[in-house]
Amino acid sequence: MVQPFRFASPTDQVVCAFCTRHFGGDKAEKRDADHVAMWSELYGEAVEEHGRFVAEATAARRAADAEIAELRARVAELSGSIADSFEGSDLGGARGLVETEVIRRAERKIELSQRLNDRIMAALWRIECLHRDADTTGTSCTCGKSTAVCAEWKAVEPQRRALRDWEARNLALLRGGDRHALPEEHPDARRAGTSSR
Repeated sequence: MVQPFRFASPTDQVVCAFCTRHFGGDKAEKRDADHVAMWSELYGEAVEEHGRFVAEATAARRAADAEIAELRARVAELSGSIADSFEGSDLGGARGLVETEVIRRAERKIELSQRLNDRIMAALWRIECLHRDADTTGTSCTCGKSTAVCAEWKAVEPQRRALRDWEARNLALLRGGDRHALPEEHPDARRAGTSSR
């Protein structure tokens, strides 16, 4: 529990207002019961906040997946319409040029979308480097806070698996000598001395 304290000197002893009523040997049971109740309440609030964050992130991801599916269906529909319109036409050399241009534009849009996704994942990777599990128990973040209260750890948590998959794909590209999207400060990218795309 975060509490502000004001010390008058280096040897001053300060007790929070919540604990002053627990002074005295006969109040130990009351103190322990109050502490357990307080910690339970704080833990419950942290669990609720984490649950809300996970629900919001899941809803946002589902909405994005639905939009992507809708756009893919629209692209397929338009591609089919274009292909059907060329099917019976006699455009000579122009037909190949138009088909090539349509394909080139679609590939460019896909490439730009992938680059945007790579930039977002690289930023998420940087945040994750500063806010990950500090130990095997998963209760403390490398920033020094508890994972129950570290907002950055909570923000990254739902995407850790997707982040690991993205990192693995880009490590494979790096090891294959291809262009990758790993940040320059990534240990493997630094060792290889390569730049990202």
